[in-house]
Amino acid sequence: MSPHRLLAHPVAHLTARASRIAPRPVSRTPAHHRSHTASRSSPSASPIRLVATACVALAVAAAAPSLHAEDFVVEKDVMVAMRDGVHLATDIYRPAVDGQPIDEPLPVILTRLPYNKDGAATAGKYYATHGYVFVAQDTRGRYKSEGIWHMLTDDGPDGVDCAAWIGKQPWSDGKIGMIGTSYVGGTQHAMAIAGAEELVTVIPVDAMSNLGRQSLRNAGAFELRFWNWIFLNAGRGSRASHDPGTQAVLQELADQRFTYLKNMPTRRGMTPLKLAPEYEDWLVEAMQRGANDEFWEQNNIIDFPERYKDIPVYLVSGWYDSWAGNNTANFTALTKTIRGPVYMIMGPWIHGQQSAFAHGQVNFGPDAAIADQWAWRKEWYDHWLKGIDNSVGKAAPFKTPVRIFVMGTGDGGKDAQGRLQHGGQWRDEQEWPLARAVVTDFFFHPGGGLSTQQPSDTQSSTSFLSDPSDPVPTIGGNISSHNDILLQGAWDQKGGPHVWNFPDPIPLSARRDVVVFQTEPLTEDIEVTGEIEVRLIASTDALDTDFTAKLIDVYPPSETWPGGFDLNVGDGIVRGRFRESLSEEKLLEPGKPYEFTIKLYPTSNVFKKGHRIRVDIASSNFPRFDVNPNTGEPLNRHRLERVATQTIFHDAPRPSRILLPIVPRE
Repeated sequence: MSPHRLLAHPVAHLTARASRIAPRPVSRTPAHHRSHTASRSSPSASPIRLVATACVALAVAAAAPSLHAEDFVVEKDVMVAMRDGVHLATDIYRPAVDGQPIDEPLPVILTRLPYNKDGAATAGKYYATHGYVFVAQDTRGRYKSEGIWHMLTDDGPDGVDCAAWIGKQPWSDGKIGMIGTSYVGGTQHAMAIAGAEELVTVIPVDAMSNLGRQSLRNAGAFELRFWNWIFLNAGRGSRASHDPGTQAVLQELADQRFTYLKNMPTRRGMTPLKLAPEYEDWLVEAMQRGANDEFWEQNNIIDFPERYKDIPVYLVSGWYDSWAGNNTANFTALTKTIRGPVYMIMGPWIHGQQSAFAHGQVNFGPDAAIADQWAWRKEWYDHWLKGIDNSVGKAAPFKTPVRIFVMGTGDGGKDAQGRLQHGGQWRDEQEWPLARAVVTDFFFHPGGGLSTQQPSDTQSSTSFLSDPSDPVPTIGGNISSHNDILLQGAWDQKGGPHVWNFPDPIPLSARRDVVVFQTEPLTEDIEVTGEIEVRLIASTDALDTDFTAKLIDVYPPSETWPGGFDLNVGDGIVRGRFRESLSEEKLLEPGKPYEFTIKLYPTSNVFKKGHRIRVDIASSNFPRFDVNPNTGEPLNRHRLERVATQTIFHDAPRPSRILLPIVPRE
């Protein structure tokens, strides 16, 4: 399995794996390739290996803004010193003429990644042949870089040191823009928060931020995709992986993830993960720290937006991405705090798949894809790094500060690959959330009803059992680092061989521990665009438990879909002990009703006439989230589990409901 499929493609999840550009002996180099040794050396860099790759044709424009070279050179494994003496491995791609780098100082596109800088070759070639220097650096403790890996906490100061080094190089004009997705988007946020002087703009795509709020810890629950990330990456590119014997043991650990998932929690020193101690230390601590406290402070933009450097920021994510909720939250926080400007685009995408228009079992139409990933970003860089008057602020996709893809306007048919044609269309907006959206309560009713009418019964409830040994299986959703154990994106909420822990072809709604509330067939189209919450009034006989909510667009049976199609739109969770605050845990009083706020991921979807709006309530969503044992024991230190009796109230004094932002029809 490639690390490119984990938190991010090494640069942006955008192309097939780039082939490594390796040095070749001059005597074996074809006539249209040349190899050279750099004539200079840096006091903070190791001796440089220089490789040139060129096409037969060569064109270099005279003016810097229009520079386009078909020749470039790359300096491999330059060891750049950090303030503490640790050296980080760095590759430098530069425009060239006849195999020699041009002398003109240029702006720099920087990516700092834990996934092996060699994978950045495609992006490096593109930007080096389009008027930029491109720099790729292995983050601390990863692949060829020295030091010990830590989750993002070194990437602020290391980023500042890297930027300062770049700013002193003769090939740099002192201006840096950053690129990368997920973890690699997180290194952008870290560098902006650290205030790197040379940093001019960032494009964080599906980027790690606000880790204690949502997407890593999620309202107190732990997103197991990060468990998956650690189990896979502890033996790839880590310090421990440099020893072949240790790497083999860690690979065996990764191969046995399904078994380890059945034996949670992961305890310190009890698995081969102990051979990669920095990875074990982080994972065990992260799974124990449910509160949004100082452990999660790195990249906390929502609570500390004033720390973010005042630069142009282009926030990119998708409605089915694992970081979607934090992307919209960051837009809201930063637009109130910095001049920026701050732009945001939200597509129908899963993690890092901005060039795709389908995922899971659903097709959103070719217009959903941004086909040329590098040129799209280059337009932004050209404007802010070179001062070019282009489409930024004038034309799509940069015409307005917000651009969203409104899903659900397709014909509902089936494409050639058998996927639901849910469709959709792009729309430019001026703000987020939309000022014209009307937040509307849809109330739960006895018998599974859902409507805008408030319940009238004085006492009404539905109870179910939550068994930690048989959790509700995950079928799609806002997921990354899914490798093998999770499905990403949009799926019919029905089991099958594609769901490893729910292989039978039965709908999730058939389970006794999934409580369904749905509208009657809609009499007109309803657009839901914005942030979504469930206000659930419920009780449990446990000291602690979870409640989950999932929003579903229910397609009616048709000739194309005889059984209909239950399309997941968004989901969320809350851990009971964090019902009042994400900063402090407080166990539940068994039998006492509480109001639990479940924050779903944001969306934009048209629920068409004849469809139903549905909300599923349960107490688990595994392996998207860790399973609550219902015992109240300290997080990730439990030995016991118990079946809990859960009660949902849906009467006049205790009206459970979902809050949907409805956009009025024009």
